[in-house]
Amino acid sequence: MPDFGNPFSGLRSNRPLSQEELIRVLRFFVAAEYEAVQLYTQALESTPDERAKKLFKSIADEEIVHAGEFMKLLTELAPDEAKLYQKGFQEAADLISVPNVIRKLASYENKDLS
Repeated sequence: MPDFGNPFSGLRSNRPLSQEELIRVLRFFVAAEYEAVQLYTQALESTPDERAKKLFKSIADEEIVHAGEFMKLLTELAPDEAKLYQKGFQEAADLISVPNVIRKLASYENKDLS
């Protein structure tokens, strides 16, 4: 996989990682997994070979599982960050939920748009 800013550049760190460094490494790993998903998905969408498509899809799905595993550890090690993810989930849910859309439509009906 391409090296896009890997702090280790293929070399083992000469000391144990601090908690903050480990958290940054986990963020990097999540990003790397999603980069891999993108590559496998592009390959899947670019080939007519059904065997290759099946393989690329399976591997892309595995990479998403890996991202989830890293995210689980990340949220365990960085509970404040986990709270921010939860806040983002809630904000998105509020924006995209059907009741919210209905409320917005109802508010438009009550406004004078002339």
